[in-house]
Amino acid sequence: MDIPFELHVATRYLFAKRKQALISLISFISIVGVAVGVMAVIIALAIMTGLQQEVRDRLLGAMAHINVSKKDGIVDYKAEAARLLRIPHVIGAAPTIFGQGIIGAFGAQQPLQIKGIDPQLEPGVTQIADAMKSGSLASLDASDGDLHGILLGVDLARTLGVAVGDPVTIVTLAGIASPVGQLPLPRRLRVAGIFDLNFYEVDSTIGMVSLATATRLLDVEEVEFIQLRVDDIYAAAQIADTIEATLGPDYQAQDWGDINRSLYSALRLEKIAVSLAIGLIVMVAALNIVATLILLVMEKHRDIAILKTMGTSARSITVIFVLQGLIIGLVGTTAGATIGYIACRVLDRYQLIRVPMDVYMISHLPFTILPRDFLFVVGSAVVICLVATIYPSRQAAKLDPVQALRYE
Repeated sequence: MDIPFELHVATRYLFAKRKQALISLISFISIVGVAVGVMAVIIALAIMTGLQQEVRDRLLGAMAHINVSKKDGIVDYKAEAARLLRIPHVIGAAPTIFGQGIIGAFGAQQPLQIKGIDPQLEPGVTQIADAMKSGSLASLDASDGDLHGILLGVDLARTLGVAVGDPVTIVTLAGIASPVGQLPLPRRLRVAGIFDLNFYEVDSTIGMVSLATATRLLDVEEVEFIQLRVDDIYAAAQIADTIEATLGPDYQAQDWGDINRSLYSALRLEKIAVSLAIGLIVMVAALNIVATLILLVMEKHRDIAILKTMGTSARSITVIFVLQGLIIGLVGTTAGATIGYIACRVLDRYQLIRVPMDVYMISHLPFTILPRDFLFVVGSAVVICLVATIYPSRQAAKLDPVQALRYE
C-alpha cells in the first residue's frame, strides 16, 4: 500500500536505527512521557468523579432532595405534603423534625442527631426501608411498656454496643424547669431497629424516632420540614424555585445542592486542582517532543538540505516534522488512555484501594470515567503534542540547503 511521501520520511526518521539509535531512544522516552501523563490525568479525573458521585448517591439515599419549610410553621403536615405532591416532578413527600441530643447505653455516650419521621411516609423520600438490617420502621409506633422506639445507624449501634430491643437513654436540651433554669431530663427509649445507609456520616450520628416521640424529646409542637423526592436530582434547584414561586413567599425550599454546598464546592475545586497539577505532566511530555524534534533537525540537517535541493517544498519539510510529533502524541495518548481506562476499571471493580470510612465517609476509592472527561483528556493531549511540533518543524523548513551542505 502506497503511503504519502511525508509520512514515509517521518516514520523513517522517527524510528531510526544504528547510528541514529539515540533519536529512537529519545522518541521512545517522549512516547512514554505522553502515555504516563495521559494515564495520570485519566486516573485522577476518575477518582474525583467517582468520589463526587459516590458521596452524592449515598448522601441522597440518606436525605431528601428538597427540604421545604414554612414561615408560620407546618401545622397540618399531611395537607402540606399532599399539596407539594401536586408540584410537577415531585414523587415523594414526608415530614421531619431535627434536633440534637446525647445517647447513652452500657456506659458509652455519643452525640446524636435526632430525626423525627413518619414511618409510613419516610420510605417515599429516603432509602431507609431498604437499609434496615434488623427491626423495622413499623415498630417505631409500637411500644414496649412505656418505652418508645428509636432506629440507630449500624456504626452508632456498634459504638454503643446495642442491638434491637436494648434500652438507651436520650438527653436533650428540653427538660424540666428549676430554680436554676432548665435542667435536661433523661428519657429512656428502646432500639426498635438498626439501619445501614452505607454512609458513615449518617450511620454514626443519626437516630430516627416517630414524630410524636420527637416532639416530646425536643419540646416542639410543629413539623420543621417537609422532605421531598423528585424524579430528576439535577433539576432539584429548578423545582425548588418552582415551589417558592407557586406556593408563595411563606414557603422556603432548599435543594440538596444548597444544603451540601460546601461539600460539593470542595470536591469540585479539588477535582480542578488535581487535574491542573497532573496535566502539567502532559506539558512536560510535550517539551520532550520539542526536544526530540530539535535534536532530529540538528541530526538530519544534511538530509533536509538534500531533500530541498531535490525539489521538496518547505511545506513538505514542515509536514514531515509535524507528522513525527503527531505520531509520538497519538501513540503515547493511545497507550496512556488504554492503560488508564483498564486500570480504573480494575481498581473500581475489585475495590483495591481501601480508605478509612470515619475519615472519607466511604470504604474504598471509586473510579468513574465520564465519556466527556475521557474525550477531553485524549483530545487535549493530541492538541498539545501537535502544538509542540510547530517550532521545530518551522525551523526545519527554514533550513538553508547551501549552508547545510557547505562543509559536508
